[in-house]
Amino acid sequence: MGRIKKFVKTSLVGGILVLLPIVILVLLFNWAFNIVTNMIQPLTDLIIKNNGMPEVLGDMLAIMVIFLVCFVIGSIVSTGVGVLMHTHFDKYLARIAPGYRLIKEIVGQFFGDKASSPFANGEVARASIFGKGCGTTVTAIVTSRHADGFYTVFVPTGPNPTSGNMFHLPPEQVEVCPDIKVEDMMRTIIACGAGSGALFDSRIKDVSIGDQV
Repeated sequence: MGRIKKFVKTSLVGGILVLLPIVILVLLFNWAFNIVTNMIQPLTDLIIKNNGMPEVLGDMLAIMVIFLVCFVIGSIVSTGVGVLMHTHFDKYLARIAPGYRLIKEIVGQFFGDKASSPFANGEVARASIFGKGCGTTVTAIVTSRHADGFYTVFVPTGPNPTSGNMFHLPPEQVEVCPDIKVEDMMRTIIACGAGSGALFDSRIKDVSIGDQV
């Protein structure tokens, strides 16, 4: 009887672990799709107004049109003339809309501005935010290096790595880990620390092997 209960329990939990991520993914996709379709509803109405196609198909065509426009604009601004036009447009829009530059910088931090984004170009570190002798360290990203040697680090919170706290620390309280990729570190943040041991232990092993050689 005990084996049957264990089998039923194991099978039930196993089924939940398989299906629950799929259900959550479908719900998230449905939520995101509803938000997007509500935003593009005027364009969808314009597309389906005269041809009587289903609204879902109109939404898909509207999304394709938006992607096509983004592609065309991206192609234009990759040229010399496009860069010049974009620079002038940025300056003009920044004058009439003060919040535009801040929004642009925030978007650039998360979507492809590798020159300034710590999420794309940062350095993983272990920071002793309470002092070197405390023994407590946190996983962090180096976001700035100061002329006096200090570091500015961003400490993400799990499971949402886009929120967190900034600390300005002396170099002795920051252990930079250049061999650890930001995306690997982010996975441990999203998992609320799970995998951190393997992440940093592998680094210690690599360093030890290098010292022996």
